[in-house]
Amino acid sequence: MATRTSGSAPRTPSSGSPKKGGSGAAGKEAAKPPAKKAPRKAPAKKAAPPPPPSPPPRPILFRLVRACWLGLAHAVGAVFRGFGDGAKGLHPAHRRDGLGLLLLGLALVTAAGTWFSPQGWLGVAATAVVSGAFGRLDVLVAVPLAGIAWRLLRHPERPEANGRIVIGLGALTVGVLGLVHIGCGAPAMQTGATRIRQAGGIIGWAASRPMMAAAGPALAVPLLLLVAFFGLLVVTATPVNKIPERVAMLGRRLGVLERTDPVDGTGGEPMERVHSTEPPEDADPDAVPYTVETDGQAAPVKRRRSRRRQLDPADDGPFATRDLARGVAADLQGAVEFGVPGSSTLADMVPKVADMVPKVAGMVPKVVDRTAPPEEPAVPAARSGTGEADPAPVRMEQLQLSGDITYALPSLDLLERGGPAKARSKVNDDVVAQLSGVFAEFKVDAAVTGFTRGPTVTRYEVELGQAVKVERITALAKNIAYAVASPDVRIISPIPGKSAVGIEIPNRDREMVSLGDLLRSRAAAEDGHPMLVGMGKDVEGHTVMANLAKMPHILVAGATGAGKSSCVNCLITSVLARATPDEVRMVLVDPKRVELTAYEGIPHLITPIITNPKKAAEALQWVVREMDLRYDDLAAFGFRHVDDFNAAVRAGRVQPPAGSERELAPYPYLLVIVDELADLMMVAPRDVEDSVVRITQLARAAGIHLVLATQRPSVDVVTGLIKANVPSRLAFATSSLADSRVILDQPGAEKLIGKGDALFLPMGAGKPIRMQGAFVTEAEIAAVVNHCKNQLTPAYREDVTVGSGQKKEIDEEIGDDLDLLCQAAELVVSTQFGSTSMLQRKLRVGFAKAGRLMDLMESRGIVGPSEGSKARDVLIKPDELDAVLLELRG
Repeated sequence: MATRTSGSAPRTPSSGSPKKGGSGAAGKEAAKPPAKKAPRKAPAKKAAPPPPPSPPPRPILFRLVRACWLGLAHAVGAVFRGFGDGAKGLHPAHRRDGLGLLLLGLALVTAAGTWFSPQGWLGVAATAVVSGAFGRLDVLVAVPLAGIAWRLLRHPERPEANGRIVIGLGALTVGVLGLVHIGCGAPAMQTGATRIRQAGGIIGWAASRPMMAAAGPALAVPLLLLVAFFGLLVVTATPVNKIPERVAMLGRRLGVLERTDPVDGTGGEPMERVHSTEPPEDADPDAVPYTVETDGQAAPVKRRRSRRRQLDPADDGPFATRDLARGVAADLQGAVEFGVPGSSTLADMVPKVADMVPKVAGMVPKVVDRTAPPEEPAVPAARSGTGEADPAPVRMEQLQLSGDITYALPSLDLLERGGPAKARSKVNDDVVAQLSGVFAEFKVDAAVTGFTRGPTVTRYEVELGQAVKVERITALAKNIAYAVASPDVRIISPIPGKSAVGIEIPNRDREMVSLGDLLRSRAAAEDGHPMLVGMGKDVEGHTVMANLAKMPHILVAGATGAGKSSCVNCLITSVLARATPDEVRMVLVDPKRVELTAYEGIPHLITPIITNPKKAAEALQWVVREMDLRYDDLAAFGFRHVDDFNAAVRAGRVQPPAGSERELAPYPYLLVIVDELADLMMVAPRDVEDSVVRITQLARAAGIHLVLATQRPSVDVVTGLIKANVPSRLAFATSSLADSRVILDQPGAEKLIGKGDALFLPMGAGKPIRMQGAFVTEAEIAAVVNHCKNQLTPAYREDVTVGSGQKKEIDEEIGDDLDLLCQAAELVVSTQFGSTSMLQRKLRVGFAKAGRLMDLMESRGIVGPSEGSKARDVLIKPDELDAVLLELRG
């Protein structure tokens, strides 16, 4: 055992295991190191080199100087890095101004050194550099420097032309200095710096010598002339095919040539009435509204620009003022024709550019004076069949009503102007960075490619990578809300018309949408329909106008304080500002008694504002009768729409039947606005629902349109029949998903943020439009209402709130049953349950007596008519019980 233990050696790959049955000698022999077959040795490791000797310690003075130098270098670097970081956060306008002032300073130093004797080391150095680079033309260097500086400071709104001007000046400088160098003998560099400065300088030598060596002096001169000519064209933004026209325009401006109108009716192309404005510097270049004319009518169109904007060489030139004048005249003329005054900015610009506007027949720009007397109304020139301009009255300025009454519409100056809209802010850049961070953290191949900012929310466009599911983005809704610190995040997948996912995030710096801005917009000016109203602005900042005659009925609903009342005020104010009482008449129902009191007494009302729900139900029944009467006339005279009937009446093509004393007159649009539908449905649900359903089913062709507003969008208020016949919906913020489904038949309203944020679903639209509703102040409403009330007094109809149905003839002699009748009325009104069997049990009377009491209460308007075995409707509220009892007792 001792021998085996002591003789054991580590096994090698060649030794293997000991054979079985080995003797002790064999064991001893195996224990000895093998003599002939030695184990394979591992390669010997190289010895590590000895460590280098440590350098001798440096003197303490050297180390102190080195530490001080490194500390100073770090401090200076930190200061400059701090300036650089601060410059990144500097506003672009300040950076541009700083560059302009720097160039102005260089121009001053250059002018002082080249025009006078240089002084100081800076002046001597600048003069040496400028003279050495530009040669004989060093005295002209200060002029373009000062011009570029002036352009940066004077025209910051056109930065896209700066690159073009720099390129043009560079080509012009190279060509001219090359020609000057050749003209001075083309001295070589060996002749000395003095000869170079007396010729074209370093730039002239570098431009001319290679070209002379390559093509010879005879061909170098025309080539340099072409370079200089190209630079001149680029600087002036003049294409080659426009040179004759630009030279002629320059001659006319200098007085050398007579002024002739190149755009007239004798062979030139007609003036394009296309409104074009230069977008602000921070505007989104992807969405630019413009207007085209189809069949003589202007229609707004949305044009999508490419992300890399294509510049027109003729956009920025010294002669672009004429094009600006044409655009101003076209815009203002369009406003005049459609009866809406042009903006004050355009009105101020007209006198400045009037002498440059071509006088084209039918295009006479004129500022509308709303205060002009009726005898001399402002009229635009209209084309007649003979080619002469015949005066035609402006439709919406001074209008003759029935009875030779002149009515002037309120001036839009009564409505305030809103502030300028923002297209970008630092908050938007921060949100883009936060969204990109969320996508990077969750390893989603997606990128934010752009955004469109609206007054309330900004929609960020997210494009997905290859083979990335849209569900990857929608699943991150809560994470995105957490990252941007906003619970009201709405994801649209995809954005209509785009291959991108939209993420709508509320703005921390919200903007107000003014009704005055909407009514002054081009969309409002080009559409003269009296029922056109301003709704608000969408997510992209575009104006949203709606024609109530095309809806044809709309349901406005939302929670308390979401903006429903402001929307109703904007609808009414828009009608007052654009329509006369002969064009639109209104029925206002205000069960709350305080919402619509500001409009009491306006001439557009056909009846005083209705506050009693019972009378409101009667008014709706009158609207049904009015609709039937209009349809009788349409059927009798063979028209399908009231607009066609009105046009025929105005043209005298429709005459009453022979022997009839009736005088035909155009039917006005009838707008019925119910501010709170829930109160009406509580008092007389069946009557109100029947009237509303019949109006919404048939009244479109009769010119009767309904606006239903409620703050309780539940199924018992907005019933299925009402929803099926009201195609247009406007949903403000709701408190639950169920309310959103009642209004829009889809979710979305529960994620709105209130204060005018709404989803607008017009008739025929597939998806709702998110917009910020317009706002009009009480002072603006009072100013417009006072103007209308000072023009005319209202002419009310007495039959609007009078019941139409024949009541059942019932014995009204109460006799000795007065006390019993008062008890029955008190019981029915307090319990709001009109049942004959209940009266039998509670009053302990027979069936005949209980039925007679119920008939007496029906004759006095306490309960509704019998509906078989169902309980009768109670028409009186508990707070009106005392008045009913006093009436019963006489």
